[in-house]
Amino acid sequence: MAEGNGAVDPQRLSIEQAAKLLSAAAKLRIPVEQIRQELEKGAPKNGDGTINVVHYAAWQVKELGRGD
Repeated sequence: MAEGNGAVDPQRLSIEQAAKLLSAAAKLRIPVEQIRQELEKGAPKNGDGTINVVHYAAWQVKELGRGD
């Protein structure tokens, strides 16, 4: 997160921040638990457990192509 101004760094989001951002972008609720489950299935995350939303979205697109 950026210091002091409330901005978020899309390369380092907590799971909760990612759920909120993705929910706003998709205009539907993305539950925190869904993101946790996807991380367990192999969705990318940073070494500190944060999420790069671009990498995460790319992973989701790849998974959609698999037909799972």
